[in-house]
Amino acid sequence: MPNLLTYARPAIALACAGAALAAGYAYATGWLTPDRLTPQAIIASFQTDFGRHDGYRRNHAKGVCVIGHFDGNGNASPYSRALVFGNLRTPVIGRFAVPGGNPSVADTANPVRSLALQFTLPNGEQWRTGMNSTPVFVVNTPQGFYDNLQASRPLPGTGKPDPAKLQAFFDAHPESAAFRQWVKAHPPSSSFTNTRFYSINAFELVDRNGNSHLARWSVIPQAAYAPLTPEAKAAPDSLQHDLIDQLSHGPARWRLQLQLAQPGDPGNDATKAWPEDRPVIDAGTLTLERAVTQDDGPCRDINFDPTILPQGIRPSDDPLLAARSGAYARSYQLRTSEQAARHAAQGEQP
Repeated sequence: MPNLLTYARPAIALACAGAALAAGYAYATGWLTPDRLTPQAIIASFQTDFGRHDGYRRNHAKGVCVIGHFDGNGNASPYSRALVFGNLRTPVIGRFAVPGGNPSVADTANPVRSLALQFTLPNGEQWRTGMNSTPVFVVNTPQGFYDNLQASRPLPGTGKPDPAKLQAFFDAHPESAAFRQWVKAHPPSSSFTNTRFYSINAFELVDRNGNSHLARWSVIPQAAYAPLTPEAKAAPDSLQHDLIDQLSHGPARWRLQLQLAQPGDPGNDATKAWPEDRPVIDAGTLTLERAVTQDDGPCRDINFDPTILPQGIRPSDDPLLAARSGAYARSYQLRTSEQAARHAAQGEQP
């Protein structure tokens, strides 16, 4: 007679796997740890701050898609086995955006700009990165970011944050000083195309021998810096219009640079810039050729999760990376379901 355990083991294994997945989901959503900060709480705070705008990203709601490519030059290949750093051309889909959850906000309402990119490698792997126009971030922990959202909540009467709450946040988070000082000393540029963008977080480059090299990256514009004019600042869509106009006359280019950490440089603190004398590798040229509205452009359905990485790049121990991944996933889930519901209500195919 067959041993009943022979048949029972697969069922037991499936049951255990299901229980593990359920427990993992419960942990991720906060059911098992109600006091733990969750992606849902972060996204809910964005919605409270900026209102609910169905079908849009909960942060960086206003943006424009761009299409182009990246030409690697092989200089970074000794440090990373990622194919993107070889001597080849990689197609890129990107998105320029401004901060916040309001898709109708003026382009220049915030001095910070963002650039997200998706590189699709020949072997099917993808590298997704979300960069800001500041070399450091305002906080170095997910809780600090949540606290910043709470302190920045607009008052009903003024539409601006409570100065006392904002000051209390800065007093409680002295690590934010570097970000505030940088923004004060660097007026925003006149265009997306003459803005430098930084990875903010650190990542590990992994070479062919399995050795890791802590690095941050940035893209440096070919176009020279020019300050934002009063006329452009007053126009609500000036950055998008400028981008479309410039790309209609020719592509915009940036150099991708990798900054390598040295012993003692923190990989888990996005508020601390590394010294400027650290080794820098010129890894290739990013070329953006065409802009498309986000409503029907190729970037609309991309979740620019910075932890989606090819072989040869992996996340550092920066706690913000996991928080970004979770919040981006929650935002993606909400907006895509809202888009599908809207199409269904209109009798359209999504």
